[in-house]
Amino acid sequence: MVQESDTDVIVSSVFSTAQGTRNKSGAHTVTEFVLLGFPGHWEIQILLFSLFLIVYILTLMGNGAIVCAVRWDQRLHTPMYFLLGNFAFLDIWYITSTVPSMLENFLSETKTISFAGCFLQFYFFSSLGTTEVYFLCIMAYDRYLAICHPLHYPTIMTLRHCFILMSVCWVLGFLSYSLSAVQLSQLTFCGPNTIDHIICDIDPLMSLSCIPDPATEILFYILSSLILFIPILYILGSYILLLRAVLQVPSAAGRWKAFSTCGSHLAVVCLFFGSLMIMYVSPTSENSGEVQKIMTLFYSVVTPFLNPMIYSLRNKEMKAALRKLMGITSE
Repeated sequence: MVQESDTDVIVSSVFSTAQGTRNKSGAHTVTEFVLLGFPGHWEIQILLFSLFLIVYILTLMGNGAIVCAVRWDQRLHTPMYFLLGNFAFLDIWYITSTVPSMLENFLSETKTISFAGCFLQFYFFSSLGTTEVYFLCIMAYDRYLAICHPLHYPTIMTLRHCFILMSVCWVLGFLSYSLSAVQLSQLTFCGPNTIDHIICDIDPLMSLSCIPDPATEILFYILSSLILFIPILYILGSYILLLRAVLQVPSAAGRWKAFSTCGSHLAVVCLFFGSLMIMYVSPTSENSGEVQKIMTLFYSVVTPFLNPMIYSLRNKEMKAALRKLMGITSE
C-alpha cells in the first residue's frame, strides 16, 4: 500500500469541501483556497509555529518600543525620528498582515483561507509594502537634506513638511494597489484551489485563474515595476550625491560621523530592496516554490524583525531614549 505525503493528504482532504459552488454556467466557483505554506509533519508545524510566534512577538516589542520612545521622549521630536517612529509603526502592521495567518496555518489541518480573506491579505500586504517603499524614499530625502544642505535643512524639513510627506506615503501606499486588487478578485477561479505559497500573492493567484486576463497581469507588473524601480533609482541617486558630499568633508572623523547618520537607513534599504529584487525582478520560472517562499519570508518577516535592532544599535539618541523608556539609567 502506497503511503500518501503530507501535502497530498492536505490537498485531497480539503479539495472536495473547499472547491466551492457552481455558477450559472455550471462551472465550479472557488470559495476557499488551500494555502500550503511550509508542509510537513505535525512536529515540524509546531516548531515553525513556535519560531514564528517568537519572531512576531519580538518584532512587535522592538518596533513598539521605538514608537513609544519617539512619542514620549522630547529629544526625539525631530523629523528624522518622527519618520523612524512612523516606519516602526508601519512595520508592526506590515508583519501583522501575514504572520498571524501563517500561525493559524501551522495549526490548521485543512490550511484553508477564505476567498475574501485571501484577497484582503493580498491588498493589505501589497499596500503596506508599497507604503514602506515610499517611506524609505522620504527617509533618504531627509538624510540627503541633512548632509548635503545642512544650513537649509531646518527651514525645508519642518515638522509640518514632514507630516505632509508621511501622510502622502500612507495615502499613496493604500491607493497604489486598490485597482489591481479589485481586478484580481474579479477573475474567475474554478479550480484547482491550492496555493503553494505562504501568503496570497499575485503570481500564484493569477496562475489559478481558469480564464486568463492578460490586461490585469500587464497592469500589475507595470505598476509593480514603477513602484520598485523609481524609488530605488531615487534612493541610489540620493546616496550618490550624499556620498559625494561626505567625501568632501576634510577630516576622517567628520566623514565617518556624517555617513554614520545614514548607515542604518542604507542597511534597511539593502535588506528590503535586495530581497524584493530577487523575488520580483528575476524570472519567476528560475525560482522554485521554496525559493519564492524564503524570499517572501525575508522581506515580509525578517526585515521588520531586524529593523529595530539596526536603528537602535547604531543610534546613540535612540539607545538613550529606549533606556529611559525601560527605566534604565546610565551611570
